[in-house]
Amino acid sequence: MSGTIRNFYVGGNTAHGFTSFMDSSLQGLDRIFILQGAPGTGKSELIRTIGDHMASTGYDIWLLHCASDNAGLDGMIVPQLKVGIIVGTAPYEIESLRLPETDLKYINLDEACDTNQLIIQKLEIENLNEQIAKAYQDAYDGYAEALRIHDEWETVYIANMDFQAADELTKEYIDTLYGERKLEKRSRVDHRFLGAATPKGAVDCVPNLTEGLKRFLIKGRPGSGKSTMLKKLAAVAIERGFDVEIYHCGFDPNSLDMIIVRDLEFAIFDSTAPHEYFPEFATDEIVDMYTRCIKPGTDEEHAEAFTHIKERYTVQMKQSTQYLAEVKSLQDELKKIYTQSIDFSRVDRLKDGIQQEISQIAVIG
Repeated sequence: MSGTIRNFYVGGNTAHGFTSFMDSSLQGLDRIFILQGAPGTGKSELIRTIGDHMASTGYDIWLLHCASDNAGLDGMIVPQLKVGIIVGTAPYEIESLRLPETDLKYINLDEACDTNQLIIQKLEIENLNEQIAKAYQDAYDGYAEALRIHDEWETVYIANMDFQAADELTKEYIDTLYGERKLEKRSRVDHRFLGAATPKGAVDCVPNLTEGLKRFLIKGRPGSGKSTMLKKLAAVAIERGFDVEIYHCGFDPNSLDMIIVRDLEFAIFDSTAPHEYFPEFATDEIVDMYTRCIKPGTDEEHAEAFTHIKERYTVQMKQSTQYLAEVKSLQDELKKIYTQSIDFSRVDRLKDGIQQEISQIAVIG
C-alpha cells in the first residue's frame, strides 16, 4: 500500500521578496541530506525519485514544491523516519538553519560536473545569473506595488467593518472547532505556504492538504478579517496543545490563508481568489465574513472605485508573473549549460547512496 503524499511550499515569491519557512518543516528531524549544486545538476529529480520510492514502499511523505519552477521540488521529508532531503542553494539560507540536534549531511552535485566545460561558459553563466537576479527583483517590486494597491482595497472594507461582529463570529468558531477540548502537551507548529506565485501564475495545494478533513471555507473581501480570524484560531490550537499547520499567504506572508488541526480533523481556509473553492462535500461549510461583518451595500456603494483598484491590481500581478516566467526561461538556459557538463552516472551513485542510508534508517527504526 502506497503512503500518503502531502504537497505544500516552504518558500515563496512574495511582496516582501523571497520568504522561507524551510526551517519550520525540518523541526524534529534526526537527519537531513542537503543537496548543493548549480541549476541542472539533478537536485529536484533526485528528490522526486527517492520520494516516489519511499511512498511506494508505504511511507507517508511531504513534498516541498518549488515556487520558481512548477515542475521542481525544494525538498522531501519522511516524518515517520525523521529524515529529509532539501535543496541547499540560494535563495535558501541553509547556513542560518538552527538545528543543533540534527545530523546534516551535505551532498555536492557540482562534483559530477566537468569544470573545464564550465570555465569556457563562465561569462555566459555570469550574464544569465545577473539577468535572473534582475528579473526576480522586478517581480518582487511588482508584487510590492500590488500589495500597496491591495491595501487601498482593504481600507474601504475596514472602514465599513463591524469589528464586534467579527469577534463574535470568531468566538463561535472557537467553540465549534475546539469546544472544551485540550491536550496536555506542547503544540507542534508548522509554518508553510498552501500555494505560491509561480511562472505559471498562482497555484495551490488546497485539495491535497484538506483531503479527508472537515473543511470550513471562509468567504469575504480584502480587509474583512479572514486572516485575523485564522490567527486567533491558530493561537487557540497552540494554547490547548494541538499540533497546528499554519499556512501563510503566498502574496503577503504576514497574513494567513489556512490552518489545519489534524488532531481534530478540520481545515479552515480563505476560500477567495486566487484559491477560491466552493463546497464539494456534504461536510463542507461556508463561513461568510462579508455578510456577518461588513456594512450592507458596501460593494454597491464603492463599485466604481473597486473596479478601478481591481484593474490596477490585476495588471500589476500579471506583470510580476511575466517576470517570474522570464526567470524560469533564463534558468532553463542556465540548466542546459550545466546539464551538458554533468556526468549523471555520478549523480545516480550519489542518489543510490542517499537511498541506501535512508533504507538503513528504516530498518533500524
